[in-house]
Amino acid sequence: MRKFQEKRLVIATHNKGKLEEIEALLAPFGVVVESAGALGLPEPEETEATFVGNARIKAHAAAQATGMPALADDSGITVDSLGGAPGVYTADWAETPRGRDFVLAMTRTWDELEKVDAPYPRRAQFRCTFVLAWPDGEDAVFEGVMPGQVVWPMRGNHGHGYDPIFQPDGYDLTFGEMDRWEKNQISHRADAFKKLIAGCFT
Repeated sequence: MRKFQEKRLVIATHNKGKLEEIEALLAPFGVVVESAGALGLPEPEETEATFVGNARIKAHAAAQATGMPALADDSGITVDSLGGAPGVYTADWAETPRGRDFVLAMTRTWDELEKVDAPYPRRAQFRCTFVLAWPDGEDAVFEGVMPGQVVWPMRGNHGHGYDPIFQPDGYDLTFGEMDRWEKNQISHRADAFKKLIAGCFT
């Protein structure tokens, strides 16, 4: 697998929180990171039906626009009894004319499970796919998974997205009840990131 030997890396995101998280994880390797948002890059249309497809779109768009390697991720929650939904449409389920409403999205998820009388435990996975792309078109893919279950009612006000209804395997707390740093140690993104570091940075 191709090793990352450059000094600078574009993080293909406009999300400040995600940038800070990735910046902290890459700090030991002396990599200077810049976000697509700070560089004024537009957000490309995510037209694929898979996490890896959408992450590839974002990573290659940023690499081509800047001439630097770029790292993108696509992530979401897949619920077994809903055939893997919402999956790549995780954020779309929260869209409203007034912006994203994840309480609405979590309520919809539970309502859909009730509609199909899904058995307990209501199995789900948070998934994260990282794509590291180089300007010459080569890329490397790393996928992380955190298995768990959907619970109700919502619990906790930490984290973001669907965290208050996701209870990871081996824990009594939801992601929404966990300290941010504890969650970041065990999350789907942490799993994918460990694979990225092992594959390209060590």
